[in-house]
Amino acid sequence: MEYQRLGETGLEVSPLCLGTWRFGQENDGVMETDREAAHELLDAFADRGGNFIDTANGYGEGRSEKWIGEWLADRDREDFVVASKCYWSNVSRFQENLSRKNVRAEVEGSLDRLDTDYLDVLYLHRFDDETPIERTLRTVDDLVSEGKVHHVGLSTADAWKLTKGLWQADVNNYEAFTVTQPLFHAAYYEDVAEYLDVCADQNLAVCPYSPLAGGFLTGKYERAGDGTYELDAPEDTRAALDDRFLDFYVSERGWHVLDEVRAIADEVDATPAQVALRWLMDQPDFDCVPIVGARTVEQLDENVGALDVELSDDQFARIEDARYDDSGALYQSST
Repeated sequence: MEYQRLGETGLEVSPLCLGTWRFGQENDGVMETDREAAHELLDAFADRGGNFIDTANGYGEGRSEKWIGEWLADRDREDFVVASKCYWSNVSRFQENLSRKNVRAEVEGSLDRLDTDYLDVLYLHRFDDETPIERTLRTVDDLVSEGKVHHVGLSTADAWKLTKGLWQADVNNYEAFTVTQPLFHAAYYEDVAEYLDVCADQNLAVCPYSPLAGGFLTGKYERAGDGTYELDAPEDTRAALDDRFLDFYVSERGWHVLDEVRAIADEVDATPAQVALRWLMDQPDFDCVPIVGARTVEQLDENVGALDVELSDDQFARIEDARYDDSGALYQSST
Protein backbone atom coordinates (compact mmCIF):
# COMPACT_ATOMS: atom_id res chain seq x y z
CA MET A 1 0.00 0.00 0.00
CA GLU A 2 1.37 3.40 -0.96
CA TYR A 3 1.07 6.12 1.67
CA GLN A 4 0.40 9.81 1.22
CA ARG A 5 0.88 13.05 3.08
CA LEU A 6 -2.13 14.27 5.04
CA GLY A 7 -2.30 17.88 3.92
CA GLU A 8 0.27 20.01 5.74
CA THR A 9 0.47 17.76 8.81
CA GLY A 10 3.47 15.89 7.47
CA LEU A 11 1.81 12.64 8.53
CA GLU A 12 2.16 9.66 6.18
CA VAL A 13 -1.19 7.86 6.07
CA SER A 14 -2.86 5.08 4.15
CA PRO A 15 -5.15 6.28 1.32
CA LEU A 16 -8.14 4.99 3.30
CA CYS A 17 -8.91 5.62 6.95
CA LEU A 18 -10.70 3.01 9.07
CA GLY A 19 -13.78 4.50 10.69
CA THR A 20 -14.83 2.92 13.98
CA TRP A 21 -18.16 4.54 14.78
CA ARG A 22 -19.81 1.10 14.61
CA PHE A 23 -17.57 -0.27 17.37
CA GLY A 24 -19.79 -0.77 20.40
CA GLN A 25 -22.73 0.95 18.68
CA GLU A 26 -26.12 -0.43 19.67
CA ASN A 27 -29.34 -0.24 17.62
CA ASP A 28 -32.47 -1.64 19.26
CA GLY A 29 -30.32 -3.65 21.64
CA VAL A 30 -28.18 -5.11 18.85
CA MET A 31 -24.47 -4.25 18.84
CA GLU A 32 -23.27 -3.54 15.32
CA THR A 33 -19.60 -4.42 15.97
CA ASP A 34 -18.56 -6.14 19.20
CA ARG A 35 -15.06 -6.24 20.70
CA GLU A 36 -13.98 -9.41 18.91
CA ALA A 37 -15.20 -8.18 15.53
CA ALA A 38 -13.60 -4.77 16.13
CA HIS A 39 -10.21 -6.34 16.79
CA GLU A 40 -10.61 -8.57 13.75
CA LEU A 41 -11.25 -5.52 11.56
CA LEU A 42 -8.30 -3.64 13.05
CA ASP A 43 -6.07 -6.68 12.45
CA ALA A 44 -7.22 -6.94 8.84
CA PHE A 45 -6.75 -3.22 8.22
CA ALA A 46 -3.22 -3.27 9.60
CA ASP A 47 -2.37 -6.47 7.71
CA ARG A 48 -3.32 -4.74 4.46
CA GLY A 49 -1.12 -1.76 5.25
CA GLY A 50 -3.68 0.57 6.82
CA ASN A 51 -2.35 2.89 9.51
CA PHE A 52 -4.98 5.66 9.85
CA ILE A 53 -7.73 5.03 12.43
CA ASP A 54 -10.64 7.36 13.16
CA THR A 55 -12.70 7.25 16.35
CA ALA A 56 -14.50 9.59 18.76
CA ASN A 57 -15.04 9.80 22.49
CA GLY A 58 -18.76 9.19 22.08
CA TYR A 59 -18.63 6.21 19.71
CA GLY A 60 -20.16 3.21 21.40
CA GLU A 61 -20.30 5.22 24.65
CA GLY A 62 -16.52 5.08 24.82
CA ARG A 63 -16.18 1.43 23.85
CA SER A 64 -14.68 2.27 20.44
CA GLU A 65 -11.72 4.10 21.96
CA LYS A 66 -11.28 1.47 24.68
CA TRP A 67 -11.16 -1.41 22.21
CA ILE A 68 -8.74 0.46 19.96
CA GLY A 69 -6.54 1.13 22.98
CA GLU A 70 -6.53 -2.55 23.89
CA TRP A 71 -5.58 -3.43 20.32
CA LEU A 72 -2.81 -0.82 20.16
CA ALA A 73 -1.27 -2.16 23.36
CA ASP A 74 0.21 -5.08 21.41
CA ARG A 75 1.61 -2.88 18.63
CA ASP A 76 4.02 -0.02 18.07
CA ARG A 77 1.96 3.13 18.66
CA GLU A 78 4.23 5.09 16.32
CA ASP A 79 3.14 2.95 13.38
CA PHE A 80 -0.43 4.32 13.57
CA VAL A 81 -2.16 7.65 13.13
CA VAL A 82 -5.11 7.90 15.51
CA ALA A 83 -7.76 10.61 15.29
CA SER A 84 -10.46 11.25 17.86
CA LYS A 85 -12.96 14.01 18.58
CA CYS A 86 -14.42 16.22 21.27
CA TYR A 87 -17.84 17.86 21.77
CA TRP A 88 -19.98 14.80 22.60
CA SER A 89 -18.94 12.38 25.31
CA ASN A 90 -19.91 10.79 28.60
CA VAL A 91 -17.95 13.22 30.76
CA SER A 92 -20.94 14.96 32.31
CA ARG A 93 -24.51 16.02 31.62
CA PHE A 94 -23.14 19.42 30.57
CA GLN A 95 -21.10 17.90 27.78
CA GLU A 96 -22.26 19.37 24.46
CA ASN A 97 -19.90 22.32 24.26
CA LEU A 98 -16.30 23.26 23.54
CA SER A 99 -15.52 25.04 26.79
CA ARG A 100 -12.01 24.76 28.23
CA LYS A 101 -13.38 22.49 30.97
CA ASN A 102 -15.06 20.10 28.54
CA VAL A 103 -12.32 19.99 25.92
CA ARG A 104 -9.68 19.16 28.52
CA ALA A 105 -11.87 16.57 30.24
CA GLU A 106 -12.82 14.90 26.96
CA VAL A 107 -9.24 14.75 25.66
CA GLU A 108 -8.00 13.31 28.96
CA GLY A 109 -10.80 10.72 28.78
CA SER A 110 -9.85 9.77 25.22
CA LEU A 111 -6.18 9.40 26.13
CA ASP A 112 -7.13 7.19 29.05
CA ARG A 113 -9.42 4.92 27.02
CA LEU A 114 -6.96 4.72 24.13
CA ASP A 115 -4.13 4.12 26.62
CA THR A 116 -1.91 6.55 24.72
CA ASP A 117 -0.01 9.72 25.53
CA TYR A 118 -1.23 11.69 22.53
CA LEU A 119 -3.76 12.02 19.74
CA ASP A 120 -2.36 12.47 16.24
CA VAL A 121 -5.46 14.44 15.27
CA LEU A 122 -8.12 16.00 17.49
CA TYR A 123 -11.27 17.03 15.62
CA LEU A 124 -13.83 19.46 16.97
CA HIS A 125 -16.81 17.20 16.28
CA ARG A 126 -19.14 20.17 15.86
CA PHE A 127 -18.84 23.96 16.08
CA ASP A 128 -19.98 25.39 19.43
CA ASP A 129 -21.79 28.66 18.75
CA GLU A 130 -22.03 29.51 22.45
CA THR A 131 -18.30 29.33 23.18
CA PRO A 132 -16.06 31.82 21.34
CA ILE A 133 -13.90 29.77 18.99
CA GLU A 134 -10.76 31.60 20.07
CA ARG A 135 -11.22 30.22 23.60
CA THR A 136 -11.59 26.68 22.31
CA LEU A 137 -8.54 27.09 20.07
CA ARG A 138 -6.51 28.48 22.99
CA THR A 139 -7.34 25.34 24.96
CA VAL A 140 -6.41 23.08 22.07
CA ASP A 141 -3.23 25.09 21.48
CA ASP A 142 -2.24 24.41 25.10
CA LEU A 143 -2.87 20.69 24.55
CA VAL A 144 -0.60 20.79 21.51
CA SER A 145 2.11 22.54 23.53
CA GLU A 146 1.78 19.82 26.18
CA GLY A 147 2.22 17.11 23.55
CA LYS A 148 -1.23 15.60 24.14
CA VAL A 149 -2.51 16.60 20.68
CA HIS A 150 -0.41 16.86 17.52
CA HIS A 151 -2.82 18.29 14.92
CA VAL A 152 -6.23 19.96 15.02
CA GLY A 153 -9.19 19.28 12.76
CA LEU A 154 -12.81 20.30 12.31
CA SER A 155 -15.70 18.07 11.32
CA THR A 156 -19.16 19.30 10.34
CA ALA A 157 -19.55 23.09 10.14
CA ASP A 158 -20.51 25.89 7.79
CA ALA A 159 -17.77 27.17 5.53
CA TRP A 160 -17.77 30.58 7.21
CA LYS A 161 -17.24 28.96 10.60
CA LEU A 162 -14.28 26.99 9.27
CA THR A 163 -12.90 30.26 7.90
CA LYS A 164 -13.54 32.06 11.19
CA GLY A 165 -11.64 29.36 13.07
CA LEU A 166 -8.69 29.61 10.69
CA TRP A 167 -8.64 33.40 11.04
CA GLN A 168 -8.79 33.30 14.84
CA ALA A 169 -5.93 30.81 14.92
CA ASP A 170 -3.90 33.05 12.62
CA VAL A 171 -4.38 36.33 14.49
CA ASN A 172 -3.83 34.71 17.89
CA ASN A 173 -0.96 32.44 16.77
CA TYR A 174 -2.83 29.32 17.87
CA GLU A 175 -2.54 25.87 16.30
CA ALA A 176 -4.80 25.98 13.24
CA PHE A 177 -7.04 23.41 11.59
CA THR A 178 -5.08 21.25 9.15
CA VAL A 179 -7.58 18.41 8.67
CA THR A 180 -11.34 18.43 8.07
CA GLN A 181 -14.03 15.77 8.21
CA PRO A 182 -17.21 16.77 6.34
CA LEU A 183 -20.05 14.66 5.02
CA PHE A 184 -18.96 14.31 1.40
CA HIS A 185 -19.58 11.73 -1.30
CA ALA A 186 -20.21 11.56 -5.04
CA ALA A 187 -23.88 12.55 -4.68
CA TYR A 188 -23.23 15.23 -2.06
CA TYR A 189 -20.79 17.85 -3.32
CA GLU A 190 -22.57 21.12 -4.06
CA ASP A 191 -24.05 21.00 -0.55
CA VAL A 192 -20.55 21.38 0.92
CA ALA A 193 -18.85 23.10 -2.03
CA GLU A 194 -18.00 26.29 -0.11
CA TYR A 195 -16.50 24.27 2.74
CA LEU A 196 -14.41 22.27 0.27
CA ASP A 197 -13.34 25.49 -1.48
CA VAL A 198 -11.89 26.69 1.82
CA CYS A 199 -10.09 23.36 2.23
CA ALA A 200 -8.60 23.65 -1.25
CA ASP A 201 -7.53 27.26 -0.76
CA GLN A 202 -5.93 26.61 2.63
CA ASN A 203 -4.46 23.20 1.73
CA LEU A 204 -6.50 21.40 4.39
CA ALA A 205 -6.74 17.63 4.14
CA VAL A 206 -10.27 16.28 3.71
CA CYS A 207 -11.30 12.99 5.36
CA PRO A 208 -14.95 12.50 4.34
CA TYR A 209 -17.26 10.53 6.56
CA SER A 210 -20.00 8.43 4.92
CA PRO A 211 -18.03 8.35 1.63
CA LEU A 212 -20.44 5.68 0.35
CA ALA A 213 -23.54 7.55 1.49
CA GLY A 214 -24.13 5.16 4.35
CA GLY A 215 -23.86 2.22 1.93
CA PHE A 216 -26.24 3.63 -0.64
CA LEU A 217 -23.45 3.97 -3.23
CA THR A 218 -22.42 0.34 -2.82
CA GLY A 219 -25.31 -0.58 -5.09
CA LYS A 220 -26.91 -2.94 -2.57
CA TYR A 221 -30.26 -1.11 -2.77
CA GLU A 222 -32.79 -1.03 -5.60
CA ARG A 223 -35.52 1.44 -6.42
CA ALA A 224 -39.03 0.93 -5.09
CA GLY A 225 -42.18 2.96 -5.56
CA ASP A 226 -41.55 5.92 -7.85
CA GLY A 227 -37.81 5.27 -7.75
CA THR A 228 -36.91 8.62 -6.20
CA TYR A 229 -37.03 8.39 -2.42
CA GLU A 230 -38.05 4.79 -1.85
CA LEU A 231 -35.92 1.67 -1.93
CA ASP A 232 -35.89 -2.01 -1.08
CA ALA A 233 -33.88 -2.45 2.12
CA PRO A 234 -32.58 -5.98 2.80
CA GLU A 235 -32.58 -7.09 6.42
CA ASP A 236 -29.60 -6.07 8.55
CA THR A 237 -28.64 -3.24 6.19
CA ARG A 238 -28.32 0.29 7.48
CA ALA A 239 -31.43 1.37 5.62
CA ALA A 240 -33.44 -1.24 7.51
CA LEU A 241 -31.89 -0.37 10.89
CA ASP A 242 -31.63 3.42 10.75
CA ASP A 243 -34.78 5.53 10.39
CA ARG A 244 -32.65 8.50 9.26
CA PHE A 245 -31.18 6.70 6.28
CA LEU A 246 -33.82 7.86 3.78
CA ASP A 247 -33.50 11.49 4.84
CA PHE A 248 -29.71 11.47 4.77
CA TYR A 249 -28.80 9.49 1.68
CA VAL A 250 -31.68 8.60 -0.65
CA SER A 251 -32.58 11.22 -3.24
CA GLU A 252 -33.26 11.86 -6.88
CA ARG A 253 -29.67 13.01 -7.26
CA GLY A 254 -28.40 9.94 -5.44
CA TRP A 255 -30.11 7.51 -7.81
CA HIS A 256 -28.72 9.28 -10.89
CA VAL A 257 -25.20 9.24 -9.46
CA LEU A 258 -25.55 5.59 -8.47
CA ASP A 259 -26.65 4.69 -12.01
CA GLU A 260 -23.48 6.28 -13.41
CA VAL A 261 -21.26 4.73 -10.74
CA ARG A 262 -22.71 1.31 -11.58
CA ALA A 263 -22.11 1.83 -15.30
CA ILE A 264 -18.50 2.84 -14.74
CA ALA A 265 -17.97 -0.07 -12.33
CA ASP A 266 -18.91 -2.42 -15.17
CA GLU A 267 -16.46 -0.66 -17.48
CA VAL A 268 -13.48 -0.93 -15.11
CA ASP A 269 -14.35 -4.35 -13.67
CA ALA A 270 -14.87 -3.02 -10.16
CA THR A 271 -17.71 -2.69 -7.69
CA PRO A 272 -19.77 0.50 -7.28
CA ALA A 273 -18.25 0.99 -3.82
CA GLN A 274 -14.74 0.89 -5.25
CA VAL A 275 -15.60 3.40 -7.97
CA ALA A 276 -17.25 5.78 -5.49
CA LEU A 277 -14.21 5.63 -3.19
CA ARG A 278 -11.76 6.03 -6.08
CA TRP A 279 -13.66 9.15 -7.20
CA LEU A 280 -13.06 10.68 -3.78
CA MET A 281 -9.40 9.71 -3.65
CA ASP A 282 -8.89 11.30 -7.08
CA GLN A 283 -10.09 14.75 -6.01
CA PRO A 284 -7.76 17.19 -7.77
CA ASP A 285 -7.92 20.19 -5.42
CA PHE A 286 -7.10 18.72 -1.99
CA ASP A 287 -5.76 15.61 -0.31
CA CYS A 288 -8.78 13.36 0.21
CA VAL A 289 -8.66 10.29 2.48
CA PRO A 290 -12.12 8.66 2.79
CA ILE A 291 -13.13 7.11 6.10
CA VAL A 292 -14.55 3.64 5.49
CA GLY A 293 -16.79 2.00 8.08
CA ALA A 294 -16.71 -1.66 7.10
CA ARG A 295 -18.68 -4.10 9.24
CA THR A 296 -16.88 -7.21 7.99
CA VAL A 297 -13.43 -8.11 6.71
CA GLU A 298 -15.03 -8.88 3.34
CA GLN A 299 -16.40 -5.34 3.14
CA LEU A 300 -13.02 -3.96 4.17
CA ASP A 301 -11.31 -5.94 1.42
CA GLU A 302 -13.77 -4.58 -1.12
CA ASN A 303 -13.02 -1.04 0.05
CA VAL A 304 -9.25 -1.59 -0.06
CA GLY A 305 -9.74 -2.86 -3.62
CA ALA A 306 -10.50 0.74 -4.60
CA LEU A 307 -6.75 1.37 -4.48
CA ASP A 308 -6.35 -0.75 -7.62
CA VAL A 309 -9.09 1.02 -9.60
CA GLU A 310 -8.23 3.64 -12.21
CA LEU A 311 -10.74 6.17 -13.50
CA SER A 312 -10.20 8.10 -16.69
CA ASP A 313 -10.78 11.85 -16.75
CA ASP A 314 -13.98 11.19 -18.70
CA GLN A 315 -15.28 8.67 -16.16
CA PHE A 316 -14.47 11.03 -13.28
CA ALA A 317 -16.39 13.83 -15.03
CA ARG A 318 -19.38 11.57 -15.81
CA ILE A 319 -19.91 10.99 -12.09
CA GLU A 320 -19.86 14.75 -11.51
CA ASP A 321 -22.21 15.38 -14.43
CA ALA A 322 -24.71 12.78 -13.19
CA ARG A 323 -25.76 15.23 -10.50
CA TYR A 324 -27.36 17.48 -13.14
CA ASP A 325 -30.29 17.02 -15.51
CA ASP A 326 -30.17 17.74 -19.25
CA SER A 327 -30.91 21.43 -18.67
CA GLY A 328 -28.00 21.78 -16.25
CA ALA A 329 -30.18 21.93 -13.16
CA LEU A 330 -29.01 20.11 -10.03
CA TYR A 331 -31.16 17.16 -9.04
CA GLN A 332 -32.68 17.31 -5.58
CA SER A 333 -30.60 15.87 -2.75
CA SER A 334 -33.34 15.33 -0.14
CA THR A 335 -37.08 14.93 0.28
